[in-house]
Amino acid sequence: MRLALIGAGRIGKVHAQTIDAHPEVTLVGVADFHAPAAEALAAQYGARILSTDAVFEEANIDAVLIASSTPTHADYLEQAARAGKAILCEKPIALDLARTRDALQVLESHPVICALGFNRRHDPQFAALKKAVVEGRIGSLETLSIISRDPAPPPAEYVLASGGLFRDMMIHDFDMVRWLVDEPITYVQATGSCLIDPAIGEAGDIDTAMVTLTTASGRLCHISNSRRACYGYDQRVEAFGSAGMLQVQNESDTRLRFTGEPGQVEEKPHWFFLERYATAYRIEIDDFVRAWRERSAPLAGAQDGLEALRLAEAAERSLHEGRRIALDDIH
Repeated sequence: MRLALIGAGRIGKVHAQTIDAHPEVTLVGVADFHAPAAEALAAQYGARILSTDAVFEEANIDAVLIASSTPTHADYLEQAARAGKAILCEKPIALDLARTRDALQVLESHPVICALGFNRRHDPQFAALKKAVVEGRIGSLETLSIISRDPAPPPAEYVLASGGLFRDMMIHDFDMVRWLVDEPITYVQATGSCLIDPAIGEAGDIDTAMVTLTTASGRLCHISNSRRACYGYDQRVEAFGSAGMLQVQNESDTRLRFTGEPGQVEEKPHWFFLERYATAYRIEIDDFVRAWRERSAPLAGAQDGLEALRLAEAAERSLHEGRRIALDDIH
């Protein structure tokens, strides 16, 4: 696969590293509106500096990885689809449902492989939990609990452009609920506060939230998010069923635990997503290459992005209206 990367920021650098390490992918070019960033990343991996127009026009480019700022995702996705390029797009496709649906219509008219960057589906622990649930190891799944906490809040200026906690942060957890439960969500109830950084509240967002989702059969799923965890990146999941429980634990450098006279001490979790999900990003690229090579569906696709955004929209409405929202009302 000959791949071009759009976006040379933090997440673009992560993807460039995983692409460079993949035996079946060549990073042929990097594009970014900030020329110094594109130049530095291209030089690091021996790639060319490209304009975005060149990414879509050059016939020797098979695929495009979109890791640019969120407001540009949908436009680049549509251009890539019309140019016949395979696409791996970071989440979300867009910050509103109408623009997201427009992009999906372009994909329907110009069918190409399109994977969405819900990298947690590729994490070995999450994948093992999914497999165990499907195999019935805990009997019938009854409740699902997800904890997701960042180590420190983002700058308020980031919040203004990100779409807010539900669309930017919790959207990963909404996708995990959909993937792990594999059943339609019928109702969403959200509460939230600004407890950590007043600037986030002044920007019109929250930094702490809890959401309960109810499935068609009555299963209950709970998501807890916080923009601050002083001990590091907190990523845990508990699946509880009629015959037992499964848990995804935090990762650390060695998972070493000391036990002695003073008590028990474990290492802190990895500090942030770059360390915690390094393996998931590598497997995500592998899945994308497999889908492109076999002309098959990737593990997470554009429709998954739309459905996760519907849940984020429902949570936002629930927070502001102070009531439970039927997902059927989110169009």
